[in-house]
Amino acid sequence: MESGRLYRFAWGLYLFLALAGAIWIGFQKGVIPLSLFLDTRRWWLDLALGLGAGLLLLGLWAAAERIFPLARDLEAKLAQALGPLSGSEAFALALLSGFAEELFFRGAVQGTLGVVGATILFGLLHSGPGKELRLWTLFALLAGAVLGLLMVWRGNLLGPVAGHFLVNAVNLRRLADRARDSAELAQDEPRSEREI
Repeated sequence: MESGRLYRFAWGLYLFLALAGAIWIGFQKGVIPLSLFLDTRRWWLDLALGLGAGLLLLGLWAAAERIFPLARDLEAKLAQALGPLSGSEAFALALLSGFAEELFFRGAVQGTLGVVGATILFGLLHSGPGKELRLWTLFALLAGAVLGLLMVWRGNLLGPVAGHFLVNAVNLRRLADRARDSAELAQDEPRSEREI
């Protein structure tokens, strides 16, 4: 799938998840309360905790990438699938995916199935064939558990959305840069080497 098509597919998927989450919550609660999204008195604390959770997850991934060759293989595979994105595209996709996935998994699914059920479904969304993608699934399970517990503790989505956004913004930007570097390398290599 070419990168532009993958980008458009991702937008469609995340808009679908956000809409499904909103409808699910609406059926459960009637009117979706503002308190689901933030505590207006202590929003700054939720934001700080979410960013802290995102930094923790980014640190764990950076350590995994240094230690495990499989993590580097996963990065290469994801960068190739993603292709080069502009900074604004990476930012927009991180914002949409962070909000939509948290609204659906922590707001809707977790409200019905609990942290464990939402975490398992979140992990399944981040799965696919190959050993590399199993590592992505494991990381998604860890991230889902961290963000789910943050939702239980604070009772609103601001922290989980902020943490998810930070992880996706940093990783999407890195993957897009890696994809761009790989494309430039492929163009710079002599034609005879490419044909071998």
